[in-house]
Amino acid sequence: MKQPAPHLLSEFQWGGLTAKNRVVMSPMTRGRAGATMTANSMMAQYYAQRASAGVIITEGTFVSQEAVGWNHAPGIWTDQQGDAWKQVVHAVHEKEGTPIFLQLWHTGRASHSDFHNGSLPVAPSPIRHEGDAIHTPSGHKKPHEIPRALKTDEIPRLVEDYRKAAERAKFAGFDGVEIHSANGYLLDEFLQSKTNHRTDQYGGSVENRFRLLREILDACQKVFDASRIGVRISPNGSFNDMGSPDFRETFLYAAEQLNKVPLAWLDVLDGLAFGFHELGEPITLSDIRGVYRGRLMANCGYDREQAEKVIKDGLADFVAFGRPYLSNPDLVERFANGWELNDVAPQRVWYSRGAQGYIDFPTYRESGPKGVSTSR
Repeated sequence: MKQPAPHLLSEFQWGGLTAKNRVVMSPMTRGRAGATMTANSMMAQYYAQRASAGVIITEGTFVSQEAVGWNHAPGIWTDQQGDAWKQVVHAVHEKEGTPIFLQLWHTGRASHSDFHNGSLPVAPSPIRHEGDAIHTPSGHKKPHEIPRALKTDEIPRLVEDYRKAAERAKFAGFDGVEIHSANGYLLDEFLQSKTNHRTDQYGGSVENRFRLLREILDACQKVFDASRIGVRISPNGSFNDMGSPDFRETFLYAAEQLNKVPLAWLDVLDGLAFGFHELGEPITLSDIRGVYRGRLMANCGYDREQAEKVIKDGLADFVAFGRPYLSNPDLVERFANGWELNDVAPQRVWYSRGAQGYIDFPTYRESGPKGVSTSR
């Protein structure tokens, strides 16, 4: 019997996991972990409210103290932080049985010495972030600094930070992890020629610039099977002052190399809604699919119709939604029933410190037809 064509709301199985649909809750930094950067009950409620997603990927989570670069975002470099994540995983699994992955994050040069008791942020090379000023722990915005280049003999320690973070994630009950190698953070900085001017085995050629991501992926596979590890890349993005002239060569090479590993998915920010560096024709899902045959996740600015098309055309297996999930905890139900979406909340509302703009958005059944249908 011929199998029906996949669509956004169809089930997907892999690696012993079942996604009840192809809708993924994309990682979004929400700043609710407090000064100790520790997951809490409010975060558990937030993720559980959105557990009708096929898969949830958590907000970026710091793999070490050195990785910190965002106020009140969570970490997982201590056992206490790891234990605190258990309540989040339990809440999501109990609500819907939804697979939930922890995103592993190191901000690299997109940080500030104020986060590190005066020590400079680290990066592949001492190249300053020329973008917007950064919000520091004091609450004041400050210009970025020239980062300190990581020494070659520091790299094994960095790789071990990721392995230990993956280990704590597994102990907390997560179904897997996603390695954040996008958006101008540390691993993206190593990958791109704009920010990587090293002369050791981690710089120069695209093969060398890919080396760190490969080593971290290998380390995480000592904890999770490859089918439980995702990787995120952002080939077109300008966020955090990124964009390299050789971006097409770099990211198609990376995708080709990642194709050799049976990952949970390759999460590609192919959409341009988060900023485009305009250094050539943007890399498309078709470009990626030409070299990557594994599970593929489309991301950034998709609406329901666009998502259905890329799945139908075989260009993606999942589509990740970010901002629509801020104000629509029941996003999947709204898609399934053709219900309009809540208005997208302004940043001053959703990026605050308490329950407001976080766990107080009503479902459609709670509020009725009030919002304006939008995906951005």
